[in-house]
Amino acid sequence: MENKTIKKIGQIGVPVKDLNRAIDFYKEKLDLSLLFNTNNMAFFECNGLRLMLTLPEKEEFALLSSVIYYEVSNIKDTYERLLGKEVTFIDEPHVVAKMGQTETWMVFFKDTEDNTLALMSEVQV
Repeated sequence: MENKTIKKIGQIGVPVKDLNRAIDFYKEKLDLSLLFNTNNMAFFECNGLRLMLTLPEKEEFALLSSVIYYEVSNIKDTYERLLGKEVTFIDEPHVVAKMGQTETWMVFFKDTEDNTLALMSEVQV
């Protein structure tokens, strides 16, 4: 059996412009658990994956993040709940793929720092 060097993703870093504003968004709107924060970083727990919000150390790191897809059990209910919290959505929940009896649904939204995020849900039909 081959020994793999990379075991799993342990943390995802998301660049932010305003740390306090971003902490409020991820904690209050997305209901993620804040583990701890410093003056320039905040760490959240997301079901075994750590999410790090960080003020960029250098200008070349001040880019938008990759799209992070948050898995939810009911995308329509979650979409409605986040709309009620004034989360800015780019589109509405929609099917992006159908494989056999499983549909993959997604909807994209922005955080307060202009990073694009998404909700995803796999639905049995």
